[in-house]
Parts: sequence; C-alpha cells; structure tokens
Amino acid sequence: MSKDKISLEKERLRALFGENKELQEDPDKAHSIKCHNGVFVPKVIDTVSIFRGIPFALPPINERRWKKPVPVSKSDKIYEAYYNGKSPIQTVIDSERASYYPQSEDCLYLNVWVNDACKDKNKPIMVFIHGGAYGWGGTADPLYDGFNFIKLHPEVILITIAYRVGLFGFIDLSYLKGGEEFKDAPNLGIYDQIEALRWIHSNGEAFGGDINNVTIFGESAGGGSVSILPLVKEAKGLFHRVIAESGSLALTYAKDECKSFTDKLIKAAKTDSMDDLMKLSTEQLAKLNEDLNEANNFPMRDGELIPLNPYEPYLKGETKDIDMMMGSNANEINYWIGELGGLFNYCAGMPFKYKNDISKLSKEDKQFVKEFMRNTKGNKITRISEFYNEMMFRLPMIYQAEGHSSNNGNFYMYYWKEESKIPLYKACHAVELAYVFYNIDETIYIGEKADEELARTVSNMWVEFAKTGNPSLEGISWSKYDIKNRKTMTFKKGEVKEENDILNKQRETLFPIVKYMINPGYADIAENLSVLDKTGAAINAALSCISTLVQENIIK
Repeated sequence: MSKDKISLEKERLRALFGENKELQEDPDKAHSIKCHNGVFVPKVIDTVSIFRGIPFALPPINERRWKKPVPVSKSDKIYEAYYNGKSPIQTVIDSERASYYPQSEDCLYLNVWVNDACKDKNKPIMVFIHGGAYGWGGTADPLYDGFNFIKLHPEVILITIAYRVGLFGFIDLSYLKGGEEFKDAPNLGIYDQIEALRWIHSNGEAFGGDINNVTIFGESAGGGSVSILPLVKEAKGLFHRVIAESGSLALTYAKDECKSFTDKLIKAAKTDSMDDLMKLSTEQLAKLNEDLNEANNFPMRDGELIPLNPYEPYLKGETKDIDMMMGSNANEINYWIGELGGLFNYCAGMPFKYKNDISKLSKEDKQFVKEFMRNTKGNKITRISEFYNEMMFRLPMIYQAEGHSSNNGNFYMYYWKEESKIPLYKACHAVELAYVFYNIDETIYIGEKADEELARTVSNMWVEFAKTGNPSLEGISWSKYDIKNRKTMTFKKGEVKEENDILNKQRETLFPIVKYMINPGYADIAENLSVLDKTGAAINAALSCISTLVQENIIK
C-alpha cells in the first residue's frame, strides 16, 4: 500500500476504538443478551445486532501473564458491547491492520453478529480464528468484520475471537529459572481459543445459536489452529465442523525449533530468570517482542496439548466425527514478496530458506526434491516458490485429508485460483478472505474490488457447509475427497468447478517428505539477508533472479 493509503487505514482503525463501559440500566432490552458474565448491549444496524468486545476470560495480566486463561466470573452487571477489545501485543506492520488498533495484554475478547431478519432459534454458529503467523492479527481487522457476511446470511451466527500472539502467546519458558511454573506458555494462544469456545458453549444459546452445531474456521495461523483443535482433548465437544484456509498441522514447531526464540529472549532481556521477566512492563516486553519478531514461534508439538506427530490422530481416525473442509491457494508463497519487503528481498532470501530446509532431509529424501525441481517449469526462484506452495500448504492438507477420509470422515478439498490484482501476488496467501466474508471492498490482498458473484458463491458454500456439513449448492455439486478420485473444488471468476487430482505429479513426487513438516518460519531468511547486505552478495543474488524473471516475462 502507498504511504497515504497506510495513513488512512491507521486513521480508520483508530477511529473505531472505544472503551466499553458499565451501564446502570439497559438502554436496549429488545436486543441485549444476558450471558453468564453480564448483560451485553449491542449496536444495531438495520436488522443486525453487533456485539463487540465481550470478555471470555479474565485479563491475562500481572500474575496471570504467561498462564492459561482463567474463565470470566459470573455477573449480572450491564455492559456496552460497542467496541472491539484491544488487539494482542504485536509489532505494527502494514499487512496486519489489527496491529494499527490500540494494543494490550488485556486482549481476550470476542465479537458476535446476529441478524434478526431470521427469527429461527438454534442457528448454526460460525467461529472465526484470525491468522497472522501466530505473531500478529486481531478481531479489529476490517477484513474480518462480520456485518456484510451476516447481512447476507441471517440464518447463522458469526463470532470472531482473539488470542495471545508472539512473545505473550507462544514462547517456551522451560529453559529459564522458574520456567517450570509456566509449562503452558508455548501454546497459550491455543488455550485462549479453547477458553473462547467454552464461553460460546455456555452462552451461545442466549444469542439464538445451536451449541451442538458449531463450525470453527480460520485462515493461515487460524487454519493451523482449526487443524490442531480436533486433536485437543480439552476442546472435544466444543465444535463439530472445521474449515481450514491455507493453514495446516505443518504450522507447528518441535520443541528444539522453539528454543531459538527463548535463547534470543534471554540474550535480549539480559536475564534467564522468570522473576525478572515478570517484573518487566508491557511496554518493555512489547519492545522485546518487536526486536525478536523474526524468531516468533508457532504452536509447539509438546506431546501433551499437541501430539509429537499431529498427523497420527488423523491417520488413526480419531478426528472422523468432525466434518472438515480445507484448501490452499495456487500461489500461497507470493504473499511473502510483500512480507519480506519486496521482490528484491524475496529473490535474495528465499534460496537461503530453501537451502536450510533441504539440509534437514536425508540423502534419500533429497532425491525427491531434486526430481521435483527438475520437472517443474521456470527459473530457480519460481521453482522454489512452487516447492513451498506444496510443502507448507497443499500437501500437509492432503495428508490430513487422506487420513480423515480413509477413516470415513467427511472431507472437502478446495484449490483457489482467482488472482489478486496486486502485481506478482497472483492467487497468494489470504487472497480468498474478502470473498469468504463478502467484504468485497476490502482490497488489502486483492488490489481491486472482489468479484461479487464469486464472493457470493464462496460465502454461500462456507455457510452451507456450516449448516449441513456439505458445501454443495444448487447447480454446483461438491464431492467428498477420497484417495481414489481426489475431487477438489477450484475457485476462479466464472469457473467454480470440480477437478480430479490437481497437480498429481507434484503431489506424488513430494509426498514422501511431507513428514518433515516444513513451515513458513523465516528467521533464517532475515539473518542471511542481514549478513549478505553487509557483503553485497544479496544484491547480486536478487539482481540475478529479477533479471531472469524479466526475461521470462514474469515481471515487466
């Protein structure tokens, strides 16, 4: 985005901020909802009641910092529900607009949209979990605003939930003195999501929702979260369907991968004592979080909350009772052109991530990668990009799909082809979100207004799946995924259709190495770019790549 547009976005987000206050009497008894932790008064636009900033856990501050969320207390008090809760602590970046919104450690709030145009009771409940690489994001992002979605779909209830991210939500503190008292710290963001689902289970009926028909859906880290939650014993019975957009079990770390973040924290904070860390102010920790952003963790495969091999429950059929719909975008990794600061950094940095990831493979498994690179068209950076489209996103989902469907679980697969109008992004990560939420004027990832017909179709399918467990619409049949036909719904303007076994040769070549759980962590890229910039090697690497892209008419 241009500097002027970024400035306008910041002003837009900050103008939405306010503090919900306690009221002495209810000004809108017709629309207010009594929950176990209070009576909440919405803002009403047309027929839509909008509840913002409802707390689902006690503030995770002071002695509750780096601890599992604590349920909210019972209350009969009356509160405004006019404003979003503050965003989780995170570094301000232009691709995550919730970072523009005021931030706080006190961030565990949710939003609810109800359309009174449909008077049905027991409406299906759809719960959205935002993305942001587990280090960014929040419910204040306009892309996730539910008004247009619920205006179009009055037969469901939409809820968006927050969770702790970055240093506050995903950090292994077990290496610090006193760290044994903070054993849940590597996965606090997931625990926050579970607590939000518990609150919804206790209070969803008050909004007219069916707590026995809850769909959780999310994108990126949110897609990873909804892939993890079916494996978590504490979450059993809190949801019944899953939609994962561009996120899978590959978006997790092993314990040794998490240690890098901890080591850098100890060095930057100049202490290995939890007592010292607990004494730091929010502002001091926020600065540390910003300094260490490239080292942010994903959820940790700890063997307790998350299995050491999270694919195993899918393969054993332990998830089979949950209806699932998952998919990826054709050019997921192109999103990182923006995240890494432009094409120059992307071309200079991605080969180093590739080299680092391949170094972890066995000699035998490296042959599969060599075969893939040999048979994939394009220059080196184009082939590396396609390698990561497969390994980070598409193939992990297919692995989950194979296990789930082979155990008679309902699974639907999609593949997004409609491209962004932003140069080089193509069908990149997050490009589908404006369509899903029917927020067709939110152009941050798509460049221009979304196609209304495609948006309506996609949004309808997501809702139909939430209602029935089958996303098919009249005139568009969507078949279940199985390993025989591998039917996949593809989305492109004017071409929403099923295809069989998309990119099968790529799948067959790389599938043996899906076990390595290659993920989008890019600390190694940042570190290598820093070193290379001092030597000038980055300039040569990037210019060579860009020259090739120009020659092949990929860029002009």
